Amino acid sequence: MMLFVFEGKDDAGYFESIRRLFFQKIPDEQFVCTYNSDIYSLYKQLMAHDVLNEKHEVDTAPVLRELLIARGNDKLKGVREDEVSEIYLFFDYDFQNKGGNLSDNNRKLREMLEFFADETENGKLYVSYPMLEALRHTNKLPDNEYYRYIISREDSGRFKFLAGEFSYYKSTDYILLSSRNTSGQDEDKRRNWVHLTRMNVCKANYICKGANELPRIIDDICPVNIFDNQINRYVQSDECAVAILSAFPIFLFEYFGPIMLSV
Repeated sequence: MMLFVFEGKDDAGYFESIRRLFFQKIPDEQFVCTYNSDIYSLYKQLMAHDVLNEKHEVDTAPVLRELLIARGNDKLKGVREDEVSEIYLFFDYDFQNKGGNLSDNNRKLREMLEFFADETENGKLYVSYPMLEALRHTNKLPDNEYYRYIISREDSGRFKFLAGEFSYYKSTDYILLSSRNTSGQDEDKRRNWVHLTRMNVCKANYICKGANELPRIIDDICPVNIFDNQINRYVQSDECAVAILSAFPIFLFEYFGPIMLSV
């Protein structure tokens, strides 16, 4: 069974369209759970459970189950850790977070990226920069200028609004399925997700390697490499910015490989 943990309900809504479009042949046994708080709250809870301690191994599935139940989500109640084969977590960079200083928040997030680095072990963490709405910050698909888009920390608190204003698409209908979609509409949305995947994967390679093209080695754009280069190239620049990047397309590319770009 696959466990997907999301920061909020909107993330889970986007994933439902991804599941219906790309996971039809995979048995419908995924657990989709919403944490309903930010990445730094999760860090605090994991530290309280001694999960990030490198000195001993911890089964993360029961810890996540306990944390989710404590937040009112009992979907994993009664599920044994040996039933969960893969764990994926999706959270925002939360650039505008003022709950701690920036360097401290970056340290915490990097610790989590190092720990959650393999979906079949502790789990794998994917991060959107600065947040989920990176999916909307695009011109008409495919957007060949996507690799250039950045957002400063000063403006990141308004990013949801700015992304909606910038987007060529004035709603999320271009990528989100409804219960009444026809197969033709499904194909249009699938094609748009493929465009977004190529754009974000090429941009991740640009962030990490300086080339706006598909990576030669998938590990070149692993989440911790993306994070390190975001910090070195953008966050620590005079502008104090991040390159706008969505986690879902990176996940899709890593899960299915380049073949999905021909769908």
